[in-house]
Amino acid sequence: MDLTRRQLLWAGGAIGATALLAACGNGDDEPAASATGGSAKPRKGGTLRVGALGRTGAVTRDPHGTQANESDYLILSLVYDTLTVPGAKPNTEPRLAASWTPSVDLKTWKFKLAEGAKFHDGKPVTAQDVVFSLKRLRATPSGASRLPGIQAKNITAEGTDTVVLVSDYANAELPLLTRLTTFVVPDGTTDKDIANAPGTGPFKLDWFRSGNARLVRNDAWYAGDVYLDAIEVKIFESPQAMTNALLAGQIDLASNAGAVAARTAASRKDIQTVRRPNDMAMPIVMRTADGPFADPKVREALRLAVDRKAMVEQVLSGYGSVANDILGTGDPAYDKSIPQRTRDLVKAKALLKDAGFDTSKTYELLTTEDISGLAESATLFATQVREAGVKVKVVKQDSAVFWDKTWLKGDLYTTYWGTNDSVVFFASKTMVSDSGQNEAGWEDTAFDAAYQKATGTADDARRTQLLKQLQQIEYDSSGYLLWGMADGIDLAGATVRGLPTLPGYGRVQLQTAWLAR
Repeated sequence: MDLTRRQLLWAGGAIGATALLAACGNGDDEPAASATGGSAKPRKGGTLRVGALGRTGAVTRDPHGTQANESDYLILSLVYDTLTVPGAKPNTEPRLAASWTPSVDLKTWKFKLAEGAKFHDGKPVTAQDVVFSLKRLRATPSGASRLPGIQAKNITAEGTDTVVLVSDYANAELPLLTRLTTFVVPDGTTDKDIANAPGTGPFKLDWFRSGNARLVRNDAWYAGDVYLDAIEVKIFESPQAMTNALLAGQIDLASNAGAVAARTAASRKDIQTVRRPNDMAMPIVMRTADGPFADPKVREALRLAVDRKAMVEQVLSGYGSVANDILGTGDPAYDKSIPQRTRDLVKAKALLKDAGFDTSKTYELLTTEDISGLAESATLFATQVREAGVKVKVVKQDSAVFWDKTWLKGDLYTTYWGTNDSVVFFASKTMVSDSGQNEAGWEDTAFDAAYQKATGTADDARRTQLLKQLQQIEYDSSGYLLWGMADGIDLAGATVRGLPTLPGYGRVQLQTAWLAR
């Protein structure tokens, strides 16, 4: 299982996300406020108890390793800093890198480190620390996808405060691609010591036990105010168990609780619901390299056989939106002018007939129950495509088996991306021919060329136009059937304030949170 699967439930970041919340009374005389904002001035102090999903058997302490748990990624994201982080406007903001400058040909990028950045042990962060960390990241099994186009030999230091990245190709979006997993540890940290390596983040690790942790405020953090004294992270294996703990007052925040939990808590006046539209993509993958879905006519038929509105209403309980088979719906460059696909069973049947598709066979759709709605989406999909003459049997697999045996290999399977990142992000990670996470085995020379041309264009307006061409190719012939985007849903107690509203990696930035006590 690759790092970006569960981790990306947290990672990435979308643009222009808003929060739909239920504001609650706080029991004191301060002005009414909400989990994501309000008129009250932030207060320092208190411990925020956060529930996050994970399994104790999958716990990891390595910031560059395989992370199957959201709880692990939350902890790591508060202890360690990345070079850049998601923003609203602009969509990429400074963090450990205070600024960045490209060469004229967009291949060489220089990242200048933030002044005053220190590790938790008090040692200043140097460019060599970053170089070491990025090379360590690049050496992981999925390193090529984490740092697309960047070879380890082309990561160097210039003096003590500048990191130089040289891309194999012109890439105007390179700073955006450093927002996700570029956690920095001290130069020379060994694999033996990585679990206890000091970070540079807003919180320091106090203790860690079987996936549960206590983090305390880093008063020397270089990037702004941190209000909470501490954050305690408690691991839960199911959204329902986590929601029950919140309702019982055992935690203050249930992270990524899901639509079912939101309905459960709807009648509670002391619970706030934070809803982040466009938070998670839930596509069905059709293998294009070979097998029964290699013919683009067959893939188009399946896309036309789906009732997307019904999928959103039934699978997501309405906590989501209809999608159009293009990943990156939160990107300002997302092309809304491409016609929305709607259900057309007559055309779907005609395409299947033209392709010579064998409708006498039953095809397996492989899924797992890693997240709420994933298996349910497979079941409803199977019911809907049956009306076009396609017989599908849903096969549920254990998480470990699914990610080891099915992901990247299956003919037809569900997947999910808990980051609504840019069009370029998904193109580089999952669709260019040589991507290490090419989920559909898709190879399209026109798409590859469009990607290279778009990323190699410095002018924003021109690049947006080129990205539209990229999206049109994806819409026409990729292996994705993206029927909907799920909302991200957090549930919070009445006193919680200052929660971030950006989805993906943006929502683990809890240094802005505070308690109205």
